[in-house]
Parts: sequence; structure tokens; C-alpha cells
Amino acid sequence: MNSKSVTVGISKPFDCSYIVGNQEQLLVIQESHLDGQLFEQLLAMGFRRNGNAIYKPRCPACQACQSIRVPVQTFMLSKRQKRTLKKNQHLHWKVVENSTPAHYALYDRYISARHHDGPMYPPSQAQFDDFLLCDWLPSTFIELYDQDKLIGVAVTDNLAHSLSAIYSYFDPDYEKNSLGSLMILIQCQLAKSLGKHFIYLGYQIDENRKMSYKRQYRPYQILTADGWQNEEQVKPLSC
Repeated sequence: MNSKSVTVGISKPFDCSYIVGNQEQLLVIQESHLDGQLFEQLLAMGFRRNGNAIYKPRCPACQACQSIRVPVQTFMLSKRQKRTLKKNQHLHWKVVENSTPAHYALYDRYISARHHDGPMYPPSQAQFDDFLLCDWLPSTFIELYDQDKLIGVAVTDNLAHSLSAIYSYFDPDYEKNSLGSLMILIQCQLAKSLGKHFIYLGYQIDENRKMSYKRQYRPYQILTADGWQNEEQVKPLSC
């Protein structure tokens, strides 16, 4: 894979969304000609995508955000994950390449019910588009159904050697079905069937309860100052 130089900027400090009282800064890729190949290289360096933007936390006093990925060809289901699959075996899913009005309607319900106290509330179509869609890389949408009812959507980026999980949301009425976990398991299954090497799950943040679940998908790898290391080589980090 050919390497390419890019220009990187850094944001001004702002209040951290994940750890109360902390200040956050982001490295931001300033490159006009982005594509999937370059993005996959940046993923391997710990960057993420939000809409058209590619960023990476670079906080002067904190290293709590750890890039995490799962080597899908060796991924092993836990007993809890097997129970989640069994509980939801009546559901079915499919992959589509375009966003639909039903996707946003479900997103609106999810954010209003589950994140009404967060920065994503109130939801809007413009916010949805800016957050999940991308001009230079087509997003992939995994739709989850209960019979003919859309109950979940996982947005993921399909790259040459990996999937990158962007965001998942679901019908609040199905909260007891562990659909957040189920949609990660579906993405692991899809990535394996497509012969991918990894699924990137974003940032593991051990100090934030809502962001500390990603170590449940094993074996996993964490990006450290010494490169990607297997789970037995790394310990939880905090500020």
C-alpha cells in the first residue's frame, strides 16, 4: 500500500464529551483529496471519521481514548454474546448502500429517547447527514428487521481490508434485546464473510461507562505508543 503525506491541524481545547471536567483537543486531517485507501491508512494510525472529517484525539493531559480493533478472522463469541444471538435469532438483517427516510426517522426516535441529555439532542436531518454521510466515501447501512419492521441501523465504512463501525442506533422499544451489541456482532460476521482483516470500533474509554464496552469483543487490539498490541499486552488507561 502506497503511503501519502497529509496536512494535519489541531483544534483549540474544548470541553470533553466523555470525561467530565477534562479538556479535549483533536488532530484534524486537512486534505482535500480523501479516499478509502488513505482513510484506511489513517484508521491504522488511530484516526476516525465523522461525516467528511477525519480526526484523532490529542489531549495534552489525557490518554484515555484508545483506538481499538478486532481481528475478525480470530474473533470468538463469549457466552453472553451467544445468548444475545440466540435471543434475537428471529430478527434478520440486510445491507444497503443508501440512506432512506426510514433511517432518519429511527435515528430521531433513538436520539430523543436515549440521548436527550447529550450534545446530539435535538436531532435533525442536517445533523444526521453531517454526522454519518460522507462525500468521498459511500457509507454502508446494515438494516435490522423484526419481520418487516425496521428496528436498527448500523452505519459502517466498507474498506479494502476492514470495516469501520461509525454508529449504530435502534428502536427504543427493543432496549432489552441488546441490539447495540447485536449490531456489532453482525458487523463482525459481515467483515469475516467478506474476508476483512479487522473491524475498527473507534475509541475505547475505560473511564466512561457508555464507551467502555468494546473490550467485550475478543480478541482485540489496542493502539499504543509501540503500535497495535494484543489485549494481553495492554492495561486499561486513565487520565
